[in-house]
Amino acid sequence: MAKADFISQLTEIGYTVEELGDDKIAFPYEIPAGRFKGQTIKLGFNAPADFPVSSPSGPHLTPHLLPMNAGAPAHPARVADSNFGPEWQYWSRPFLKWAETNKTAKDYMRYIRHLFETQ
Repeated sequence: MAKADFISQLTEIGYTVEELGDDKIAFPYEIPAGRFKGQTIKLGFNAPADFPVSSPSGPHLTPHLLPMNAGAPAHPARVADSNFGPEWQYWSRPFLKWAETNKTAKDYMRYIRHLFETQ
């Protein structure tokens, strides 16, 4: 049910979500701000089994936008291989203030926008 809720909320705010199996979902995303503004990528998430208690991790994205840096000691610099496949990269960017939100897909997508604004 948690994955279905996350997908439903994303659909309600205008995203066309594709299920990729297991807990994986993806959709086209036009980057709204920051140095990659205007580029359309595919954005993916592992939908948490306990959504909305937990936020998705990630994001996963293709094509690669940042240099791979799996050995970085801190989250803002860590970019690793993705479990979505070799053409994807995983940005380790936990949403630390999730508990301070309404815990919706809309809140999470605001966070994703912030990530792109600050990369």
